[in-house]
Parts: sequence; structure tokens; C-alpha cells
Amino acid sequence: MNTPRLAGVEACVFDAYGTLFDVNSAARTAQNSLGERWQPLAELWRAKQLQYTWLRGLTGHHRDFWQVTGDALDFAMSTMHVEDSALHARLMKLYLVLSAYAEVPDVLTRLKTAGMKVAILSNGTPAMLAAAAANAGIAELLDAVLSVEEVKVYKPHPSVYRLACERLKVATGQVCFVSSNGWDAYSAKAFGFRVLWCNRLGQCPERIPETPDAEIATLAALPDIVLH
Repeated sequence: MNTPRLAGVEACVFDAYGTLFDVNSAARTAQNSLGERWQPLAELWRAKQLQYTWLRGLTGHHRDFWQVTGDALDFAMSTMHVEDSALHARLMKLYLVLSAYAEVPDVLTRLKTAGMKVAILSNGTPAMLAAAAANAGIAELLDAVLSVEEVKVYKPHPSVYRLACERLKVATGQVCFVSSNGWDAYSAKAFGFRVLWCNRLGQCPERIPETPDAEIATLAALPDIVLH
């Protein structure tokens, strides 16, 4: 996929988990307790977390992302025969302070300095997102932190993406949405955003509508695409 320069962008809106914050960092930090099981547990935890958001959205049984994250961790630990309530509590606390990817502060600073509106649009609860942003030292760089709790349904429901337009007062085509999650990037493009897929893991293209405008390996490539 060629990397274009996107003209007319007035707001950069970021997914949080996997895009700004490393979702594996909680389990990685607990390696002293998990040993070699930390990565398989992290991957199962994340997969189940997302699955539960989609299932709850389809069935209309919404619970916030903190509850979903805890339920997914319960499932992952049980599947891997890790029965340790203290470890469960520790991992949940670590999820509040996930590590940001190394390039995040510099990228957001460049965007903000250039006059770009900068926001997070995430499945996370307001409290979870505030904790992560504060831990990463990026809270003051954000014009808005938007949570699905405002609409009580998870991505990729269109009402979630619409929040960015309503709160930032921009048209869909003026938003550059950035996500590391392929399903999120493709769905945001189908909503009408300009989209960059930050494909950190080198995943293959999704088979859903519609194709993002460009694919980047890290967020470091973003400012040169949207700033002119």
C-alpha cells in the first residue's frame, strides 16, 4: 500500500489499546509470576477481551471495559490453569498503567504544536483512559478523551466513531483515525474517516469493508502524512 499525504485533515483521533498503549505490557511486567506463560496469557486475554466487546454489543448486554477486561482475564487465567487471585488483581492494576509505545509522546507533541486537534477514541472507560494517559505523560496533549461509555456500545458501531465528529466539531473527512487493530481501521474507513492502519505486527489485510488510506509500521510516520 502506498503511503499518501492526506490533505485537509484537522483532527488526528487515536485508538488507545494497541495503538498508543502496549496491551501486552501488563503481563510482561508480571513475568516474575507468569514465567514463559506471560505472552500466551497476554494474547488470550486480549483476544477474549475483544470478543466479549463484540458479543456484548451484538446481544445488547453492555458492561464497561473494566468489567470486560476482568472477565477476559478470568477466562485466560482459567484456560491456562493459573489460579491466583492476587495475580489477577495485580494484572488488573497493571492494565491501568500500560506502557506507551516509545514514539507516542513525540508524535503527539508534533501534531499538537502544528495546531492539529488530537484525541483518543477508545473502548476504555474514562477512568482507565485517564490513568493510562497520565502514566504516559500525554494527558496535556489531548483535546479530548472519548469513551464508548458515552453511547454504551463498543466499536465498531458507527455511533462510537460519530463521537469524534460531534465532540471535535469536524466532518468525517477531516478526521484522520489511527488504529493498530485491523478490524477497527477498516471499520472506521467504512464510517467515512480518513484512516491510517498502524500495522505494528505485520498482519495481513482484513476482508471487511473498507480499505484504510494507508498502512504504517509505527506512529512515527504519521506527522509527515497529515502535516503540510
